[in-house]
Amino acid sequence: MGEFSDKVFAVVRRIPRGTVASYGQVARLVGAPRSARYVGYALHANPDPGAEVNHIPCHRVVFKDGGLCRGYAFGGPDIQREMLEAEGVTFADNEHVDMESCQWDGHDATGPDTDNLPTTPPPDFDWQRELGEV
Repeated sequence: MGEFSDKVFAVVRRIPRGTVASYGQVARLVGAPRSARYVGYALHANPDPGAEVNHIPCHRVVFKDGGLCRGYAFGGPDIQREMLEAEGVTFADNEHVDMESCQWDGHDATGPDTDNLPTTPPPDFDWQRELGEV
């Protein structure tokens, strides 16, 4: 795997049980805003998926609206939903995580290999543009 993928995996490992992050949020946390699609590519090649310690819990990454990945690489959206529900993630409807109550803030967990990763976007980051509100 490349350096970008390694950074993605390090951030995703930090997402606590019972919470989710969006692809765009992970991209911002690795210092590559507007690279959400590449986060998805990296996670599709996840060498160690799962919720166990030292695995990469890619099931905790969803679309910005809380939508599950239709092509979830490790079993489809039904499996992703089952895994998230088992961790206590709540859903707004059948296909969307309740992002208001379950989105990870990026600050409440730390772990090995995370000391040099940014935890917030750059100061000049345009949130409205990122969220498609412009």
